[in-house]
Amino acid sequence: MSPAKRAEMFRRLRAASPSPRSELAFRTPYELLVAVVLSAQATDKSVNLATARLFPAARTPQAMLALGEARLAEHIRSIGLYRTKARNVIGLSRLLLERHGGEVPAAREALEALPGVGRKTANVVLNVAFGQPTIAVDTHIFRVANRTGLAPGRDPLAVEKKLLKFTPEEFRRHAHHWLILHGRYVCLARKPRCPQCAIRDLCGFRGKTQDA
Repeated sequence: MSPAKRAEMFRRLRAASPSPRSELAFRTPYELLVAVVLSAQATDKSVNLATARLFPAARTPQAMLALGEARLAEHIRSIGLYRTKARNVIGLSRLLLERHGGEVPAAREALEALPGVGRKTANVVLNVAFGQPTIAVDTHIFRVANRTGLAPGRDPLAVEKKLLKFTPEEFRRHAHHWLILHGRYVCLARKPRCPQCAIRDLCGFRGKTQDA
């Protein structure tokens, strides 16, 4: 895909959503971190339902440790892998207090050293909480990047590196949100909504769905 096409693609995505925001519900970087850890293999909707119960009981690392792993697990049992996630949230809360004074660090290495935090989670926190121009490649972004030809790659890291290399600087801050929303609501996995797609004519996907 040419640089001009990429720029036009992002211009159209920006026009459709000038100020995109995460669909996870949170008020602080800590709440965002917890929500993103809980969102692995779960929908944002299901996470928001769980954190609506959890966060009133524990909004800080101190409060989360006081709540304890067993009671935390009860709050999030509606989410898949809730026992493992409860253990990770307790572990990361403890390390935040021990290493970072209870604050969420704005550095990738420090974030990835926390239990349950991989590269994608770190990218989300760095981008959403701290405004860094990172791009977290989830299943939606991986699909959109490959299907459209925007930044094809064999794995999420390859796609991330290409997106960071080829996305014009003016769009890099919100590229993550534009692509994930496009993949979540338009460029669907099984039957993409090509007739409603704002970037259809720029997309290299050969199996476009047709108008009814």
